[in-house]
Amino acid sequence: MTRLFGTDGVRGLANGLITAEVALGLAQAAAVVLGHRRVEPGRRPVAVIARDPRISGDFISAAMEAGLASSGIDVFDAGVLPTPAAAYLVADLGADFGVVISASHNAAPDNGIKFLARGGQKLDDAVEDAIEAEMSRPSMRPTGAEVGRIHRFADAEDRYVVHLLQTLPNRIEGLKVVLDCAHGAASGCSPQVFADAGAEVVVIGAEPDGININDGYGSTHLENLQAAVVAHGADLGIAHDGDADRCLAVDHEGTVVDGDQIMAIMAVAMKDAGKLKDNALVATVMSNLGLKLALRDAGIQIIETGVGDRYVLEGMRSGGYSLGGEQSGHVIFSEYATTGDGVLTGLQLAAQVARTGKSLKELSGIMQKLPQVLINVKGVDKSAVETNEALRLAVEQAGQALGETGRVLLRPSGTEPVVRVMVEAADMETAADTARRLAETVETHLALNAGAGAAV
Repeated sequence: MTRLFGTDGVRGLANGLITAEVALGLAQAAAVVLGHRRVEPGRRPVAVIARDPRISGDFISAAMEAGLASSGIDVFDAGVLPTPAAAYLVADLGADFGVVISASHNAAPDNGIKFLARGGQKLDDAVEDAIEAEMSRPSMRPTGAEVGRIHRFADAEDRYVVHLLQTLPNRIEGLKVVLDCAHGAASGCSPQVFADAGAEVVVIGAEPDGININDGYGSTHLENLQAAVVAHGADLGIAHDGDADRCLAVDHEGTVVDGDQIMAIMAVAMKDAGKLKDNALVATVMSNLGLKLALRDAGIQIIETGVGDRYVLEGMRSGGYSLGGEQSGHVIFSEYATTGDGVLTGLQLAAQVARTGKSLKELSGIMQKLPQVLINVKGVDKSAVETNEALRLAVEQAGQALGETGRVLLRPSGTEPVVRVMVEAADMETAADTARRLAETVETHLALNAGAGAAV
């Protein structure tokens, strides 16, 4: 049977994959695995639930709350709030676990359900498997006074905003900031916290109607933010995604500043402040080589992980590191958060601009992004990437030719018969030519059929 949980909880078409029945079953199973099995006898487990504003969140959250309460869990409903807010609130309230109903950067028809363990931590695969296995067993049916209660978490947003403000090393007065909230979960709290921190705030993409989340706005659609920053003469712009666990930025000229550049800025700032554990940053193998070169010059090493914020988190926890993230804008400050937090990241970046008196363009100049070309080679035997000798030799030769100012990465897709060929080089022509030749090699030696092809 296909595993229900994916790389970030359960996600799919609302009322397709994620029905009220599935939500109810997941809630009842999580009540046992994350609740009753982990609390001392005689104490009722407590859960925090939050969601993004997409329309299907209403019926999914109702089903989740019904499943939890009917299984003897006291539920604190935080309403519409970012995923990192839910993680913070689980820890702040001392709850046993949390539930977030969101499909992040996906369009409105999709939705998702993800769970957070005690302390606001993401679950590992074994715990997710235990929840999925529990769904096939009879659910708990307490009666009378043993059923759970559902409480409105009235001060949830205020607690989160106060927490964010307390992380600031300095105020951000004098900055004009454009915020793009993707018509998502941060539409209320992000403008509030930036204004409370002292910035002059211009807000776009903050009128959620249930169906416009991520539609032309947010971190996957930066055009409106770029135009607004220039039109308003702002110092910088900040873009969130639907559940606000990521942050991308735009400088005063409208140029995009991605997650790698944000991490470079913050890593150097934290090193200078003595707050970068072991002078190390945790990042995925997909981060631009320019990040590694820039941080090497600054005396900072990169600890590389697989692709995905959960692997970044695992790497950070294993070494107690203080900063990590992805090129996509998931940036994790372990002193303040257990997951990527787009509002927190935007605040820290703005605080650095205000503290130094330098523009975001100047700060981001610490890192020169190398041209990067990605080709997806379809219809191939991805399992042979590591074992095919001709491919290994071609990759080795390409890497030697590129030298220190380039690199090659071949990565099999986790979900389809695709091999991703990524090449970085000192110039775009070299990167494109090297990637094309390697894609042809993959196509030739790993093809499943004669019709296999490569698509950029």
